[in-house]
Formats: sequence, structure tokens, C-alpha cells
Amino acid sequence: MAKHTLKSWPAFFRAIKDGTKPYDLRDMSDRVFAVGDVLTLREYDPFAGAYTGEQLDAEVTYITSRDTPCALSSLALDKNCCILGLRVLSSEVDPT
Repeated sequence: MAKHTLKSWPAFFRAIKDGTKPYDLRDMSDRVFAVGDVLTLREYDPFAGAYTGEQLDAEVTYITSRDTPCALSSLALDKNCCILGLRVLSSEVDPT
């Protein structure tokens, strides 16, 4: 199991946090994701150019990519992208 710390824009962060978006599309050109990994998503406001202080931990429960395909993934997903199924473990305000 690996731990990854990633930026998450506010609309996506909130939807993952409240459970309406139990997945995330991610670039995997600079890292390897595996089922069981934990993502620490830090809410990042791209317009302010700063982190908001909110963060959450989510476990990767499933991966769809060209290596672990679904019926359309070879047509729809770039070779460097994957869709991660997520289960939120906890959320908090970052003390820093």
C-alpha cells in the first residue's frame, strides 16, 4: 500500500467528500496507483492559487485504465490516465 498526496479542486473535492463522486480521474504518468493505496486529497483553489486547508483520505477500491480495462477504456482513456474508485476514510482541516 502506498500513500499519495494530491491536489483536488473544490467542486471535485466536495463531491468526493459528500459521496456523490466515488471516483476520480487521475494522470498516472508520474506515479503508480494500486488498489488499497490511500489518497490524501488536499482541496486546492486554482483561482486563489492556494490550498483551502480541507483534506480527506480515501482508499483506492478499483482502477480502470488501459491495463485494467472496461469495455470502452481503450477508446476513451488516454494511456496516462486512470479512473480510481474511492472510499472516503476520513476528512479534516489541515492544521498547517
